[in-house]
Amino acid sequence: MTRTKLVTTCATTLFVALSLVACDQGSGSSFARKSTTTSSQQSPVDDGTSSNGEENELPDDADTGDTGDATGQPAPALSAVDINAARTALGSLPTRGFSPNVPKYDRNEFGKPWSDDVTVDGGHNGCDTRNDILARDLTDVEFKPAKRNCIVTKGKLNDPYTNTTIEFKRGRKSSDLIPIDHVVALGDAWYSGAYQWDADRRRNFANDPINLQATNRESNTQKSAKNAAEWLPPNTAYQCEYVGRQITIKSTYGLSVTPAEKNAMEKVLATCS
Repeated sequence: MTRTKLVTTCATTLFVALSLVACDQGSGSSFARKSTTTSSQQSPVDDGTSSNGEENELPDDADTGDTGDATGQPAPALSAVDINAARTALGSLPTRGFSPNVPKYDRNEFGKPWSDDVTVDGGHNGCDTRNDILARDLTDVEFKPAKRNCIVTKGKLNDPYTNTTIEFKRGRKSSDLIPIDHVVALGDAWYSGAYQWDADRRRNFANDPINLQATNRESNTQKSAKNAAEWLPPNTAYQCEYVGRQITIKSTYGLSVTPAEKNAMEKVLATCS
């Protein structure tokens, strides 16, 4: 091979090699940009799940027993507790300790969580109970369009248990910041007499607005199924109202109190005007 041909061949080979490297690098950059663009367009599914210290709640827009018999009647506003009436009612409540013969508590005995298929206030209004209580207890409420003003998407809670303000935004990672508390916990109610009720009465109790309060996750978790002898709201200014509500609920449903629970309630009521 002549010197001229050798130089020409080497130059051609070098040009082809450099071209392949350039194409490979360009192709790699193109795939990287495409991958980044695709990733930035992805978004998590927002189904608004929430949880409760005593039980597992369903997603905010889950089918929780909507019978389709929508009346449009929301849960009524809460009335202030009559402390003198609460003192009288407490004296009439049966007092007994927990019996070892009572069957073990099971949340399923109170029916599907947040069922609309109940005969208490707000029942058969076409909306599940959790959203009824959010709509009642929150301010500046916004609803999901085309959902009969059932699904609460935004709002603000002035939490009575802690005297703090909590912003609510429906979403997978945010809905459970505001659970719904059973003022008289279902577990407490079970051992106080609800184990003897039929299924309808237990389902009504679990969804009765007088026994429900939107609150913060930490308080709800700390309380769990505790009675007044074991847990009170950290906001002392609300303890009279809280204990008064518990007494009203237990009196309404014929539930008992333990000796320690009654003593704790009496101590709180002694501070109330």
